[in-house]
Amino acid sequence: MFYQLEILSYEQNEKLKVIRNFIKNLNSVCVAYSGGVDSTLVASLAFEQLGRKAIAITGVSPALAKKLLDEAKSQARWIGIQHLEIKTSELDQSSYTQNPKNRCFACKKELHKHTTYLSQNLNYSNVCDGVNFDDLNDYRPGIQAAKEAGVISPLAKFKFTKKDIRDISRALGFPWWDKPAQPCLSSRFPYGYEITNERLKMVEKAEEYIKKGGISEVRVRCHGSTARIEIPTNELKIFCEKYDFNKLVNYFSDLGFNCTSLDLEGLISGKLNR
Repeated sequence: MFYQLEILSYEQNEKLKVIRNFIKNLNSVCVAYSGGVDSTLVASLAFEQLGRKAIAITGVSPALAKKLLDEAKSQARWIGIQHLEIKTSELDQSSYTQNPKNRCFACKKELHKHTTYLSQNLNYSNVCDGVNFDDLNDYRPGIQAAKEAGVISPLAKFKFTKKDIRDISRALGFPWWDKPAQPCLSSRFPYGYEITNERLKMVEKAEEYIKKGGISEVRVRCHGSTARIEIPTNELKIFCEKYDFNKLVNYFSDLGFNCTSLDLEGLISGKLNR
C-alpha cells in the first residue's frame, strides 16, 4: 500500500478510493506505460492492488526518446512492478510516417496490437492506459484506437484531471509527481511532413542539447530544415543569457538544421494542432 503523506481534498480522496477498488476488481491487468505521470499512477495503483497480477508494458520505437525510456525503467523499479519493453513498428506504416492528422490513431493501434496480444498470452484479463479526463477535451485520435482495442482508461472513467493526478501522486510520495508532459517525438513535426528515423534522431539530439544547459522543458519543432525552439516563457531570459547562440546554431547545423529560431510565445503543448 502506498501511504498518503499529504492531505487531499474530499473529492480527490473519494476518487482515489474508487479507482483503487475498481483496479482491485479487475483481477489482473497490463498497463500501457509510457513513464508519464498519468500512466505511472495507473501502474502504481495496479501494482499496489494486484501485485504480481499487474504488469507494465512500454512500446519502444525511435519516437520515444531514450532518456524517457530510462526514466520509465527507473520509475517501474521504484514502484516494484514488472516492466516489459516491446518493439513497435509504426515507422513501417505509411499511415504513420506520412504524418496525417490522425497519426496518433495509427500509433496507438500498433501499440495496442501488442499490449492486447501480450495480455492474452500472459493470462492478464485487462489492458489499461493513462488517458485522463482532460485528454477527452483535446484532439487525441489515439483514444479511439484504444477504445477499439478494448483498453480501459480508469483515470478518464473516474474523471481524474491532470491536477488530480499530480496532487495524488505527490500525496502518495511519488518523486515524479511534477514531471513535465513529454509527448512522443513525432509531435514535433507539422502534419503532412514525413516522419523518418533520421528526423526523429535530429529532434531528440537537439532537445537533449538544450536540456543539458538547464532548461526544464523544451520542444524543438521541425519545419523542414528549420528548427523552432519552444521553452517555457519564464525561462526565455535565462536561455538568452546562458546559451552561446553560435555554439547552439553550429550544433543544430551539424544535426542537419539550416535555420534555428526561438519561439517568443514560449512552449505551448499541442501548438502544431493550430
